[in-house]
Amino acid sequence: MDVVLRDVTLRDGLQLTGKPLPTDRKVALVRSLLAAGVPELEIGSLARGDLVPPLADTLDVVAALTPEELERCWVWVATPRHVQKAVAAGARNVQYCFSVSDAHNNANIGRDTAVSLDAMPDAVATAREAGGRIQLCLATAFTCPFDGPVDPGRVVEIVADPRTAGSCDVVVCDTLGQAVPSEVGALVARVAEVAGERRIAFHGHDTWGQGVANGLAAAASGATLLDGALGGLGGCPFAPGASGNTASEDLMFALRPDWLTPTVLAGLVAESEDLLAELGEPNRSRAAQGVRSTAAAFPWTAGPREAGQQGTG
Repeated sequence: MDVVLRDVTLRDGLQLTGKPLPTDRKVALVRSLLAAGVPELEIGSLARGDLVPPLADTLDVVAALTPEELERCWVWVATPRHVQKAVAAGARNVQYCFSVSDAHNNANIGRDTAVSLDAMPDAVATAREAGGRIQLCLATAFTCPFDGPVDPGRVVEIVADPRTAGSCDVVVCDTLGQAVPSEVGALVARVAEVAGERRIAFHGHDTWGQGVANGLAAAASGATLLDGALGGLGGCPFAPGASGNTASEDLMFALRPDWLTPTVLAGLVAESEDLLAELGEPNRSRAAQGVRSTAAAFPWTAGPREAGQQGTG
C-alpha cells in the first residue's frame, strides 16, 4: 500500500491547545520530524492570530526553514490574500481550505461556501505564479456540527467544479470524526472518480475511535495521503465536538512505511511524549502505549521510558 503520511501536529494539532509553543521549538520539531523520515508536514495556518493564537507565528516558522525543508511542508490558507502572504514568506505548498457546509464555513472562515469557491481560481493563480502547489481541502465533508449530515453529492460537485481544477490534491476531511469506514470508503471512491490526476488525501479525527479504520478505508478506496498528529493532538476550534486528530503513531504502525523502523517509531513516541508534556495535553495514541509495553519479544516495543530520556525523533 503506497500511502504517504502527513503529520499535522504543528497546525491542526496545536490549534486547540491553550499553551502556544515558541517559534524555535516549532522549527526544531519540524526538523526532527523531517529527519525521522516523515514525508510531509503541515506546519501552520494563516488564520487570524487573535482567533487561533497558537498559530500566530506561522510566517515566522516558514521564514526560519530552508527551501528544501519547505518543499515537504504545507500551510493552511483560506483566501487568495493568505496565499500571497504565505508565498512571500517562502512557503511553496498551501492548503486552500473551506467547508462543504455553509454553516461551518461561516463559523470557521466568515463567508458562505460559494464565496470561498469563487475565490479559488485567484488562489491557484497566486500559488502557481510562485512556483508552488495548492491543495483543495474540504472540511465537513461528512457531517457539520451545526447542520448535521452532509450530502456526499455536494462534495463530488465541488471536486468536479472547474474552479477547483488547478489544485494538485483533494483533501477530504472528517472534521468531527463521526464518519465510519463504509462512509469514508464510499466518498473517497466517488471523489477519486472525478478528481482526475489529483492525489486524494484523507484527514480524519479519532473522536469516535474510528481514526485508523477510516484512514485504512480511505487508502483502500484510492487515497494516497493520510493526515495524523502526534499523540492524537488537536481538533477544530470552530467545530463543537471535534476533538483529537488520528494519532500519527497509530497510522504509522498500521501502514508500516519503508522509512519506519522500531527505532524510529520509538524516537517519535518519545518526541510526542515530550511535546504533550510541554503542552499539558494527554497522549491518545494506542501505538505509543504499545511501544511502552514490556512485551520484549515483539520488536516494536521499546519498554518504559527511563527518567531523563529525551526524544530524538
